[in-house]
Amino acid sequence: MDPYQDVTYQEWMRQQVPPHAHGPERHEERHPHLVHVDWASRFPNEVILHGPPRREVAFTFDDGPDDIWTPRILDVLKQYDVKATFMCVGRRIQQHPQVLLRMIREGHIVGNHTWNHPNLTKITLAEARLQIIRTSDEINRIAGVRPRLFRPPYGALNADVIRELITLDYKIIFWNVDSLDWAKLTAPQVAANILAHTRPGSIILQHSAGGVGESLEDTVQAIPYVVETLRQGGYRIVTVPQMLNISAYH
Repeated sequence: MDPYQDVTYQEWMRQQVPPHAHGPERHEERHPHLVHVDWASRFPNEVILHGPPRREVAFTFDDGPDDIWTPRILDVLKQYDVKATFMCVGRRIQQHPQVLLRMIREGHIVGNHTWNHPNLTKITLAEARLQIIRTSDEINRIAGVRPRLFRPPYGALNADVIRELITLDYKIIFWNVDSLDWAKLTAPQVAANILAHTRPGSIILQHSAGGVGESLEDTVQAIPYVVETLRQGGYRIVTVPQMLNISAYH
């Protein structure tokens, strides 16, 4: 069966899906980092924490697009000629299609971050599958591409969800450097979190949208210093597909 066309999916599309109402991350939903490592060891070709130990890093931004913070982050990345990987939420893509198109037009990579950011281990496998497929369909409708990269909200996975993602031919992209920009830190703190933990091949987690009323000003302000410091240290900033030598889209 074509995973993108089935009756269950069409029925789900007609239902009201709760909005992405909370902020980018919540402590109670996030799994310990060791859980990520465990999945990467069990599924080494599908669950990826970092790239090869070359002097490269990949910036990734979760939870966009919105019409406030994502454009400002895109402005800074354009100013510094940095290409990043954006893990996008389907409902927000539907609300801000022009921002998604801008990402692609400016050379960034777009990945799948579910439709409305649920913890995939707390819903049924059928619901999780539809979260993923609907987001892919929306990206394809707007931009004409289907992402091959997936990041689970909160880093929450189980074996069944991983196997479903393998069936759908996704690469599951985690991270090994967390900026903690979702935790209301200052710009210097965000930059310090990134730079203190970055190593060759690091995949760096940041955010490009938040909950209602949440500010990512410190994320925006931290980017120039992080970029300049990394480049002074001899690092190239690349997209995840460039780092891993894989295709971005199906």
